[in-house]
Amino acid sequence: MEFLGTTQVASYCGRRKGCLFPDLAPTSTTKDTYQSYCLPGYRYLNSWRPSLLHKVVLVPDSSDKEFNSTGRPPTVLPALRSSLHARYSTRDWHHANVVQLKGSEASRYCAGRLNADSMRLMQNKDQLTYLMQEDSRRSLGERITNIDFWRSELIYELECLLKETQALETAKQRLECAADALQGPLKTALECLYHREMRKGIDLVHDDVEKNLIKEVDAFKDCQEILTKLAQKINQQLGFNRDAQHALEQDLSDKNTACFIDEKCFNLNNTSNSINFYHGVEKTDGTVSVPETWAKFSEDNIRCSQHARANSAKLREEAEVKLESKSEEIWNHFISTNLAFNNRIAEVADAKNKLQAQLGKILQEIFQTEDTIMLLERAIKAKEYPLKLAQTRLEGRTRRPNIELCCDAPQLQLITEVYTTDDTLQTLKRRLQEARDTLQMLILNKSNLEHEISVKANSFFIDKKCMDMRKVFPSTPRLIGYV
Repeated sequence: MEFLGTTQVASYCGRRKGCLFPDLAPTSTTKDTYQSYCLPGYRYLNSWRPSLLHKVVLVPDSSDKEFNSTGRPPTVLPALRSSLHARYSTRDWHHANVVQLKGSEASRYCAGRLNADSMRLMQNKDQLTYLMQEDSRRSLGERITNIDFWRSELIYELECLLKETQALETAKQRLECAADALQGPLKTALECLYHREMRKGIDLVHDDVEKNLIKEVDAFKDCQEILTKLAQKINQQLGFNRDAQHALEQDLSDKNTACFIDEKCFNLNNTSNSINFYHGVEKTDGTVSVPETWAKFSEDNIRCSQHARANSAKLREEAEVKLESKSEEIWNHFISTNLAFNNRIAEVADAKNKLQAQLGKILQEIFQTEDTIMLLERAIKAKEYPLKLAQTRLEGRTRRPNIELCCDAPQLQLITEVYTTDDTLQTLKRRLQEARDTLQMLILNKSNLEHEISVKANSFFIDKKCMDMRKVFPSTPRLIGYV
């Protein structure tokens, strides 16, 4: 094996027997045989390494002819003269040391400045993080205080609304009781008219009794109609009250939930066990209100409830006045009940028939709505798998490495597919909810119709049964709904 470079050989004088260097052919300079490596920033600083390995051979003693006539060997061997050109000068050596020291000093200075800046940066960021957490905690505390204020307002308004609704329901029950109390005299009048129709001959005349019966029937009919309409208005107002109550309860429930969540967030700290990373959550904006609209929402609910309570109070006063005036009027028209009673039976029978016909239509509509709900549920179930597939593809493509994580056409198409499929799914779900609401409404209407039909059938049966109860007339407390 042959190494490149030259050996460092000192020049000396004298003769050494038994070990001589063989004559070597002249070689090229070191630059031709070895290219030194320069460190960055150190152009003239080269490491020294041997360029040539000389083999030591045993040669027989030579005669004195090999030496010059003076008997002294040459100062520099001819074969090693070329190696002198690979030496560095003292100036190069000093310059390399200076460059090395300056480079080290510059690196040390840069490292020290970086360390100091890093410490200041960490301290500033720690202080900023602490201040931000304190601001967030203070904001959460203020938010909890605001929620508690509106919760107290909603609770107070809800209690007032419940009391007013209960009073309005009592007024409605009084109106219904008063209307039901007229059934007896009305049926008695109709019974009398029915028997008078069985008269034969000259007895079938339009006399004063029949005229008075007609007047009584008109009075009963007018009174019952007024009480029924007022009860219907109260029933509608009860619906408005229930809507306002539902809005208050829903708002109160939402605020209870929000208060629980904010209190939970308020009590969290850096050492809590339930904290975790949720990457991208700060980019998701699911808010539907701002503080102004948030407060206005509760204020509108309270104002709507107050308006409903005011209307309820007016209806209760009107109901009280109507009950007093109509009870007195009924007493004055007591003897004119026959024709009104007969008309009442006809009206009850006609209403019953209409309700039964409507009940049949409602039942058919319920059957069709149930089929629609079943088809919508199947359609929603069928759309879940394409959504899962698209989201799974998107999730799988998020693991593409480095530059391969490209927003390419498949990525855009998958995102469009996810949004479109999710929108389709949400549309179907909304339609399913509408269908279910419609079904509930139909079922409620069916129940109401069945109830009304049973009421009409019972009234019709009572009308038949109470034809001989003409001598009994409801008392005043019963006419105003207290009994």
